[in-house]
Amino acid sequence: MKKLIIVLTVLVSSITFAQNKNEKASLEVDGVCLMCKSRIEKACFNTKGVKSAVWDVKTHELKLIYDARKTNLKTIQNSVVAVGHDTKGLKATDKAYETVHPCCKYRDTDVKDDHKEDDSHDH
Repeated sequence: MKKLIIVLTVLVSSITFAQNKNEKASLEVDGVCLMCKSRIEKACFNTKGVKSAVWDVKTHELKLIYDARKTNLKTIQNSVVAVGHDTKGLKATDKAYETVHPCCKYRDTDVKDDHKEDDSHDH
């Protein structure tokens, strides 16, 4: 009987622990359109351990849920800057930035203004 209680206690503790593996975070990520959204979210999902990644075009907020045992926020940020998008804490290299589509050049004031004028701009 003692063995059964010990086994059940261990099982319940590991189930409780397993439920705490989802870390939530949000980041500010630069971008201007739905093509940017797709690229940013794809970069996140290509990072092992990311379970949810939703980037908002208007607010530039990237909401994340990830398994903290498999990845961390710094690794996810590195994935995002690697595809050419700046985060509040890290800037994409010029080489990575040059790979984004011309309509996605968020560092260019004219491109940003063009996207503000045309909210239906959903490449």
